[in-house]
Amino acid sequence: MSEPPRQPAASASAVSQAIEGARSTQDAHPYGLLIVDDEEAILESLELTLAEDYRVFTATNGPDGLEILEREEINLVIVDQVMPEMSGVEFLEEVIARKPETIRMMLTGYADVHSIVRAINDGRIYRYIQKPWEPDELRVDVKRALETYHLTAENAQLGAALAAANERLRAENLYLRREVQRQYAFDQILGESPSMQRVFDVMEKVAETDATVLIGGETGTGKDLVARAIHYAGPRKERRFVAQNCGALPDTLLESELFGHKRGAFTGAHADKKGLFELADGGTIFLDEIGETEPGMQVRLLRVLQDGEIRPLGSSETRKVDVRILAATNRDLRAAVESQRFREDLYYRLRVVEIELPPLRERREDVPALAHHFLDVANDKMNRQIQGFTNAAMDLLTACPWSGNVRELENEIERAVALAGDVEMLGPDMFSEHLRKEVAAEVGRSIELPDEHDLNRAVDVLKRKMIETAVAETGSKTRAAERLGIPRQSLQKMMKRLEMD
Repeated sequence: MSEPPRQPAASASAVSQAIEGARSTQDAHPYGLLIVDDEEAILESLELTLAEDYRVFTATNGPDGLEILEREEINLVIVDQVMPEMSGVEFLEEVIARKPETIRMMLTGYADVHSIVRAINDGRIYRYIQKPWEPDELRVDVKRALETYHLTAENAQLGAALAAANERLRAENLYLRREVQRQYAFDQILGESPSMQRVFDVMEKVAETDATVLIGGETGTGKDLVARAIHYAGPRKERRFVAQNCGALPDTLLESELFGHKRGAFTGAHADKKGLFELADGGTIFLDEIGETEPGMQVRLLRVLQDGEIRPLGSSETRKVDVRILAATNRDLRAAVESQRFREDLYYRLRVVEIELPPLRERREDVPALAHHFLDVANDKMNRQIQGFTNAAMDLLTACPWSGNVRELENEIERAVALAGDVEMLGPDMFSEHLRKEVAAEVGRSIELPDEHDLNRAVDVLKRKMIETAVAETGSKTRAAERLGIPRQSLQKMMKRLEMD
């Protein structure tokens, strides 16, 4: 049994409450205590004081105590300062070496300052207990020491968990970075046409440099993809790539987005904010639709290109940044310069290297490869098993002028896959009416009306031209018949009547 608490003292009630708080609600004996003292009477007294709340192990000398320490789960050690064979400090040094997380307390009946200092320095004790001790105070001291042990153990677990989480995040970030680099590698931009091969040649040469690049091309030609590929193939690939569409925000908001702002710079600026240039320091910033910027913003961009300096909104201080700038536009910037809608000095700063992406209608030979790639992507996205395109469907895709370029082709195929259901091949009837109208208009533009006054002869001339165009573009009479919407036998009879080879 534990000794009853003393009531007369004014603080006895508070001490008693602290003792009750020391009792665990989870387990009758949650912690193990080791007491080492060469006096058995002291061991017995300490055990009676603490055994109700803890698992108590005792030893009369250091070697026996170390044996118990190795064998049992010990959370706290109380050792006498002066013992034969092994002193209290020496014992605690062994405890530190074997189980450093164990809380250490020391009993002493001497006022030996040198021994106390050595115990504190070498034994790294949690608390000194002066003989004789008050049982209630000892219980509180032990309780608080074990709270420290518990917190230390929790912190160690949290630290280990945090370290493991950080390692997982590091591995995941490395994996994601490699996936991004793979996704935006040059070989992920499809194109076997001569015009695209020229683009790849310039991209490969400029990627390893820090040169500013101006990427031109119609909407949907893949300017963003080219910019990312240049970044991830270059020396800055381990740093950030940030992008901003300059036509998506009004001038003031765009300035805040690019250069940041100080708190109170404008209504709603409740805190300092870093801009994209500062976030991309050491990396690359991609300014899409640069031709949409206003003259004031053009001046600020020119300063970054000339001096490598930015100034946040509301600040009087400039900051140096090391950022590679890639810009893109679907406008004719040279014409904008001539009409004084774009600064000439900024234009020449941006077009250190210029890459012009050809529209899809000028590289129709790339359509089949692009179409099959987008089909694979759509199959994975929608869990379809469509194998490919019929000849007539591919002819339709190849003949389309694609005013929206590669992006329009991707959207058209994704739409067809979504609506196709359980089919093996995509046919021409599965594409949108808009696509078929564009192809019909394109075919109409490519065939000149015959200069004939006799209607029958004019119709024959038109038929001959349409058949010649269809056969030339499809490569066979069967696919030409499918494009023209007539049976193959009818096409053959018509060609024979028109005396076509």
